Amino acid sequence: MSPGNNSTDHIHCLHTGVVHSGKPIMSASMFSAAVVGNIVALLLLQVRRRRTNRSLYQVLVTALLVTDLLGSLSVSPVVLSAHVQKKTLVGMSANNELCFYFGFSITFLSLSTLGILCVIALERYLAIGHPYIYEQHLTTRSTYIAITLIYLGSMFFSITPFLGFGEYVQYCPGTWCFLKMSDSVGKDKTYAVFYASLIVIMGSTTVVCNASVIYLLIMMHRRGKLRRRRVSAPSRHKRSMTEEVAHLLPLVVITVVFICCTSPIVLTVYINLRSTHKELATEDLGALRLLSFHSIINPWVFIILRPSALKMIWKKLHKPQRSKQTGGHAIQLQKQENEDNSGHG
Repeated sequence: MSPGNNSTDHIHCLHTGVVHSGKPIMSASMFSAAVVGNIVALLLLQVRRRRTNRSLYQVLVTALLVTDLLGSLSVSPVVLSAHVQKKTLVGMSANNELCFYFGFSITFLSLSTLGILCVIALERYLAIGHPYIYEQHLTTRSTYIAITLIYLGSMFFSITPFLGFGEYVQYCPGTWCFLKMSDSVGKDKTYAVFYASLIVIMGSTTVVCNASVIYLLIMMHRRGKLRRRRVSAPSRHKRSMTEEVAHLLPLVVITVVFICCTSPIVLTVYINLRSTHKELATEDLGALRLLSFHSIINPWVFIILRPSALKMIWKKLHKPQRSKQTGGHAIQLQKQENEDNSGHG
């Protein structure tokens, strides 16, 4: 799912039917990494689900991984086919159907992915900050409804260019189609700005929720709120904190990755509002390349930062401290016994 390397005349790239440049090896490598990563991450998630009860967090993460996997399977083969045939997306279809399909897919996948990330962040915030509301109102059914609404909303927004609001165009070297970001006017410009604004709103919401969860976890750890709630079982405090960190850390990393991958597109759209250039800048293509990387990185974050690995690291970091505490407690008990024995004597 990778665009080409160089940008020439934008008008020429809109209608060219032959691929003159590009690296099929890079596209194939990205496709393989995305598919393998998502499959492995889904298998690990399935194994974990068998050991524990299915949580809302796991449902949302599964939806995120499935979205990334389907995106790679539906889009990357088109790029590889274009390289093999040496034909652009416009050249492989009579009425630009393939280009429209590619643009629709990229727009739909980017909005769906960020939408699910936003819902995951909200779920974590409610679970930590408002546990009563979380337990009373958030169910598996409501989670599936939220995922369905995200898909429907993203699909509706991505299909509007077919209705005359917005436009999907081909980018050099012809293996990539996306929203028209430069030299656009009227409805096309409004659509591009609306797309960029949606990313900003959802991304900002995700960041705020994650920052709030981090703050709440730090405050709860300092004040010992969880310990006071579970006085009879202090060991569950450590386990609960470990689980929350295990849930939060991959989400924070993926959010940072997604923001880094989508920010160039957002900036490109806003910068091009004041631009009337006919050339497609190299920066535009760089922004398009980055947009495709998040679906590759997402699953590997969950693989590397999976809860079992984080718990193992957590235990190793706290093992020396636990040993010191145990040793100090034993010395204190020994002193108490000696004082008792001397008193009896």
